[in-house]
Amino acid sequence: MAAKHRSPESAGYDASHIQVLKGLEAVRKRPGMYIGGTGSDGLSHLLWELIDNSIDEAAGGYANRIDVTFHRDGSVEVVDNGRGIPTDIKDKKRTALEIVFTELHAGGKFGSGAYAASGGLHGVGASVVNALSTKLVVEVDRDRHTWRLGFDARKPGRFEPDGTFTPTSELEDVKRLRNPNITGTRVRFWPDTEVFDPDATIAYLDVRERLARMAFLVPGLKIRLTDKRRGASGETEEFVSKGGLADFVDYLSVGENLTEIIRIADDGTFTEKVSQGGTMTEVERTCTVEVAMRWVKGFDPQVVSFVNTIPTTEGGTHVAGLERAMTRVVNDVLLADLRKLAKLAKEGKDKASKDDIQEGLVAALKVTLPEPQFRGQTKEELGTPGVQSIVYDVVKSGFSAWIAGDGKKTHVNAVRDKVANAVINRVTSKQALENKRKAANLGSTGMPDKLRDCRVHGADSELIIVEGDSAAGPAVQGRNSETQAVLPLRGKIVNAGKATTKQVLDNIEAQAIFTTIGAGSGKEFDIDLARYGRVIILCDADVDGSHIRCLLLTLFHRYMRPLLDEGRIFAALPPLYTTKVGGETYRAFTEAERNAITAELTSGNRKTENIHWSRFKGLGEMEVAELAETALDAGTRILKRMTVADAAAASSEADLFEVLMGNDVGRRRDFLLERASFVDPDALDI
Repeated sequence: MAAKHRSPESAGYDASHIQVLKGLEAVRKRPGMYIGGTGSDGLSHLLWELIDNSIDEAAGGYANRIDVTFHRDGSVEVVDNGRGIPTDIKDKKRTALEIVFTELHAGGKFGSGAYAASGGLHGVGASVVNALSTKLVVEVDRDRHTWRLGFDARKPGRFEPDGTFTPTSELEDVKRLRNPNITGTRVRFWPDTEVFDPDATIAYLDVRERLARMAFLVPGLKIRLTDKRRGASGETEEFVSKGGLADFVDYLSVGENLTEIIRIADDGTFTEKVSQGGTMTEVERTCTVEVAMRWVKGFDPQVVSFVNTIPTTEGGTHVAGLERAMTRVVNDVLLADLRKLAKLAKEGKDKASKDDIQEGLVAALKVTLPEPQFRGQTKEELGTPGVQSIVYDVVKSGFSAWIAGDGKKTHVNAVRDKVANAVINRVTSKQALENKRKAANLGSTGMPDKLRDCRVHGADSELIIVEGDSAAGPAVQGRNSETQAVLPLRGKIVNAGKATTKQVLDNIEAQAIFTTIGAGSGKEFDIDLARYGRVIILCDADVDGSHIRCLLLTLFHRYMRPLLDEGRIFAALPPLYTTKVGGETYRAFTEAERNAITAELTSGNRKTENIHWSRFKGLGEMEVAELAETALDAGTRILKRMTVADAAAASSEADLFEVLMGNDVGRRRDFLLERASFVDPDALDI
């Protein structure tokens, strides 16, 4: 049923529906945008924001002590002896302290005045913590005074001795300090449990691990952690390091060491455009690179990275530079003309991959630069482009020097032997696995063992191709086993529009389809030998399903085109939504169609909230009877005959999927940059 066009007025959509979120409302409306979610990771992120602020003070040389305390009442406190958040008046009526905790994008990390290099420049750290807390109290030691400001439900004020709260922007002068050198900040917050999931917690061991790592990043910094919560010991743990990243690598190393710790450090400059005075200006940046690494006799890699003092668990441009440099040096210098790999060199298989090099590698990478660009507010991946080439140059030079003579010869030889063995084992294992998979792909009948064949073949029979075993189960149960065969796809379909003929013929899933249909492929395809009269593609109604359908159509178009020419390829169209009203079942194939049916059903006295639509996330969620009725039964299902034009369009779409969802980051970047001018910035929800 097609949806009817309705005017904006009749749909109840006008200016009154446009919301402008002010202050901290945006954070509470969509916390996931700022802290990544409302589970334990998001809750922990509040603490990371405050710790990162204190670490930035220490990294700048303004603090040498940080205390983190879990209190019995559910609050968490972070204390440092840094400079203290400024308390002077900022906008004629509010102090800088209040603004830091109530305004997004307010802080001292924009530019290079207060911080030459800091963990992040979003300026939402402290304010996000306040936005997602029921109560927050901050005290600042500065200018021979201890100043205090409280926040109750994000509103500034003062907590009175009797527990009441007085709204005010005036700071409370708690006490006078005799020593002018006493400075620092204390922040204690009570997370809003209504915002977070019921089981969300800040795990002590996670905090302990993070603080231990932070101590390695700022040599000489003393960090103390205390847990006073119910059932905890209440004891204080202390973390401090003198050797920095080298100590960190030693701490991470497990088992017997294969090499000494290799230290590499240098810096470089790059240029980037930043906004200054409302115009984009090109500025020169300095990036300092520090690397410590060693190989151990085990096989599991342990590579950690940091930007300034922020752990980048998702890597980024700095890690890409490290991996590129090590791959280049290993292949061009360490393994050059190695007799052990001579046989593989003849086949072009002697090059070490990233995984080969990282077998048993323990490495810590830290880059320090002003105003780093992160991908996402949670700051887990560096996006500054210019950093990659600097890290590449520094690591390439330092690692080459270690191999050429700076390192002990026995250690260099040990790494060479370890990486060479990794290459040999990978190539050998891959070939053995391919042979095993090819042998196992065919059952005793000569057909793929995953095929659930029908009893009768010919013009009236159908091959139904489904994605995965979850969809295959209901399809096998709901089919007519006399004339309907089911072939589930369990692996990735090759993109026949881009792959070579050898790559297509070597692809396990393509092999299964060719064998099942039984008519050959490419120029050798003979439609008279096809075992089935029709081929039906049955995929989920989501992005992945569309991708698979495009890849299948591309395969048929390039290697079994006569099936398309004779109209023997179909796509099943199962519904996306279903509901039952008054004993009658209604199905919708799009969201617009669902809305139109809802409008029709509620045209009388029936209320919209009484209509409960079920959305199928996948074919595996459908009841057997429902799948049979909507996709398998010839009398009730809806099929779309696919044409050569459909297949040609699918080939283009399959390539687009590869660009947007594949592993080639360069192609995706170029695609987005080429089309950036077509984007309307005002239409973006940012």
